Order: sequence, then structure tokens, then C-alpha cells
Amino acid sequence: MLVCYMKICDNYLFVHCFFLFQWLKIVFLVVIALVSLSTTAKVTYNVTSFGAKGDGNTDSTKAFLSAWASACNSTKTAVIYVPAGTYLLATAVTFAGERCQSSSITIRIYGTLVAPFNYDAIGNSGDWIRFHRVNHLTISGGTLDARGGSLWSCKTSGNSCPSGATTLGIYNSKNIVISGLKSVNSQMFHILLDACINAKLQGVTISASGASPNTDGIHLISSMGVTILNSKIATGDDCISIGPGNSNLWIETVACGPGHGISIGSLGWDLDEPGVENITVTMATFRGTQNGVRIKTWARASNGFVTSATFQHVTMVNVSNPIIIEQRYCPDKNNCPNQVSGVKIRDVVYEDIHGTSATQVAVKLDCSQGNPCTGLRLKDVNLNYVRGGKPAVSSCAYAAGTASGILHPTSCL
Repeated sequence: MLVCYMKICDNYLFVHCFFLFQWLKIVFLVVIALVSLSTTAKVTYNVTSFGAKGDGNTDSTKAFLSAWASACNSTKTAVIYVPAGTYLLATAVTFAGERCQSSSITIRIYGTLVAPFNYDAIGNSGDWIRFHRVNHLTISGGTLDARGGSLWSCKTSGNSCPSGATTLGIYNSKNIVISGLKSVNSQMFHILLDACINAKLQGVTISASGASPNTDGIHLISSMGVTILNSKIATGDDCISIGPGNSNLWIETVACGPGHGISIGSLGWDLDEPGVENITVTMATFRGTQNGVRIKTWARASNGFVTSATFQHVTMVNVSNPIIIEQRYCPDKNNCPNQVSGVKIRDVVYEDIHGTSATQVAVKLDCSQGNPCTGLRLKDVNLNYVRGGKPAVSSCAYAAGTASGILHPTSCL
């Protein structure tokens, strides 16, 4: 009888403990869900609520800065919403992220941001739109129109002109996404990343006249972990220029033309200059460009280097210099000392480069007499000269490496 009573009590206690455990489990899950919801909730700031007007004439600079300040001070994930319309940013503007509380900010642009017609208003500012020390920033959609045409005309006329502003400059920042953005008619560089870590540019469209000076599409300096995907770049200078100090870059499915190609460099202007390493350019297309894939260095003393660069699965269409290493870079033959380049180039791969060359020298590897290129690899290079009925040729100087597979023109390594 006593044994039966104890068993009943044990069963009763077990049932109550089980239901208590289940109830506590539900409460715990609800609390976790509420905490998660509070941290992932988004707050949206419409620039028109801060006074921005999409009429193309009203200066909306202060409104954009106010929207940024609100987003930056938010404890939630923030969205800055720019509706359809044309918004004038009449002065150079800096969005600073040093004290931001928001875990991430997205600027979603459905309209167009325009610079003033008078190029002097921003021409000596360095950047028209600048971001500094931001983390987890996304810029999505929209058009940036810097109205650079009048400054280009000034520069080509030989008159005294400002140097021009980069349209979008991002500095000392990390975890950056630029998606679906269009940049047109920049005064100088369209997009600049300087000392950035982990950036992704996807579906970017860049457009400027083929005669526009110094209008590099995307210029990279001292950045690491940058990916550029599915983008179209037509401009008057390098489509993508890779300056000193860059590493771990991935460039894929970029259409370039007009322009000066995709360039590593120019490098070696300074003696103590950081090197460039782990660069991949794949599935790019060049149409009517001055160069295809290029490495360019000044003929000066330098501790710089280029190592582990790969150019693969690239199509050339009527390109003047499809493959070129130029270690005596000297534009306009101006201010160039009579020296040899100190930049060391090694372990560069050219694989499956095919198409047409607008000049007979389709492969030019002009390396440094003092620091010859080493570890160059040509594999399945098939380039045809499109004029004169003559075969394409290669030219090598102080270049060492190997060649295999289809080789047209014949390798000079």
C-alpha cells in the first residue's frame, strides 16, 4: 500500500515538473524572439522628411546630412530612403561614421543626385560625396551625376582648372556593399575605395566620354578583400585601376570600353610603397579599349611589388594592347627620370585570353632591366591582329616564365 502511494506521488511530481519545464522553455523562446526582433527591426528615414526636394534646383545637402545623422544615431538597423526625383547636392558632403550607433545603414536611392553645374563648387574638394570610417554600409540603386563635362572641356583647353572631384569616395571603412548604382560624368574618379576592408560592388554602371581625362571608373588604394561583379564601365581612363597596397581582389564579369583597360598601377612612384598581391580578373570583356589587362610602373627606385596576379577567361575586341606589362610608364613623356623600375613583378598568370588586337604587338612584356619579371605564365592565349593581313606578334624584354597550350601570337618568353 505504501509503495503504491509513493509511485503515485512520483508520477504526479514528474508530470508537474515536465509541464513546468515546457512552460519555461516557451517563455525562454519568446524572450529570445523578442530580443532578436528588437535588434533586427529597421527604421526608415525619408530624405524628403528632412527638407530634401527632388526638383533638381533646391540644395538638399543639409537634408541628406540630417537624415544621415538620424540613421547614424539610431540603435536599430537604419534605411535612408531617397525617392524618385532629382536632388541637388550643391557642395561637397562628408558622411562620417566614427560615432554611429546603428549596426548597419542602407542608403536606398530611387532618384538621381546631381552636382552643381559650376565645377568650381566642388572641383577642389577631393570628393563630391565622401564616406569616412563607416561600417556595414550599403548603397543601393540610383544615379550619381557629377556633371563633369564642362571641367573636361576646361582641362583639354589648356586653361587653368581645378583638378576635379571624385564622385564617390569611401575611406577607412569596412563591410561595404554598392549595388545597382550608376555613376555618370564624374569630374575625376567615379568610385574610390581607400583603406577599405571587405567591400562588394555589384551591378555597377559607370559612364563618361571616352575623351574625358582622369575619369577612372573604380580606383582602389590600400584595400583588402574587394569584390567587383557584373559591372559595365565606359570612361576616359582606366575602367578599374589598382593602386599600391591592395590585396585579395576578385574582379569578375566586367565589361570595359571605352577606356584604358584594367590596370595594376601605376606603381613605384614612391620608394617605400606597399605592394599588390592576390589579384584575380576573370571573365572580363574589353571592347575598343586602349589596353586590356595591364601592369604599369614608373621607372623609379621603389620597394614595391606585384605578386600572384591572375588574368583568365578574358575576351578582347579590337583592343590596342591586349596584354601589356609596362615598367617604363611615362604618360606624355613628362617628368620621368632616367631610371629603372624598382617594382618586382612575379607570378603573373595569363590564361585563356582570346579575341582581336588593334595593333600587331598583341602581347608586350616590357619589364624592368634592374628587376626582371619572373614566374610569368602564358596559357591558351589566342589573339589575332585585325588589320593589314599580318600575324600578331609578341614582344618581351627582361621577362622570364613559361608558355603552354594555344599560343597565338607565338610566345617570346
